[in-house]
Amino acid sequence: MSVAVLPRPRAILFDWDNTLVDNWETIRLALNTALTAMGHPPWSLAEAKLRVRASMRDSFPRMFGARWTEARDIFYAAFKAHHLEALNALPDAEVVTRKLAESGLYLGVVSNKSGPLLRAEATKLGWDRHFGRLVGAGDAKNDKPAPDPVYLATQELGVTDYKTVWFVGDAAIDMQCARHAGCIGVLVGSAPGEEDQIAMLKPEGHVPALAELLHLVRQTGLPI
Repeated sequence: MSVAVLPRPRAILFDWDNTLVDNWETIRLALNTALTAMGHPPWSLAEAKLRVRASMRDSFPRMFGARWTEARDIFYAAFKAHHLEALNALPDAEVVTRKLAESGLYLGVVSNKSGPLLRAEATKLGWDRHFGRLVGAGDAKNDKPAPDPVYLATQELGVTDYKTVWFVGDAAIDMQCARHAGCIGVLVGSAPGEEDQIAMLKPEGHVPALAELLHLVRQTGLPI
């Protein structure tokens, strides 16, 4: 775990998939439905976890060309049919977000999952009360790793110094977003397959598991 004392946070933003929740089987099912319909080979779960980073409006045009909106509609039909029933909270995610919210910290989510689907999942888990704003793909002018969703997620705070905002995520794209917005990047886990990118991005914080995030916050002097 990172041992450096980070700047005291005014707000903490979280990635969603693979940081707080596990919905990868549904993502893979929907993606493979679209891939096979478009004449592409399906992906394994490991391939999906490594390749699915950018938002759909950024990634699908590269994958499917002129037919990307057709693939999008196929994906969403399959995903919407299953995502709430297959949604699982990751270990300690509920405890960590609840304790941070109860301490008075402003929490938000910045995800590349479609905004309405993201908010439906948060409501399903009963976590929507923990977050000031849940920003998904399509909510801001540009999606992660652009800084726009970070600015939208913290809009009501009137933040001028983003070194008071922590961005917590499991992937290089999260740390890129933190860099672009001027936030403090905190990596959860080891980002398998992205080690070189992570080394270049140099996150300010790193925890092997989400539960350790509470320790990082306590180090700043905030009582959690």
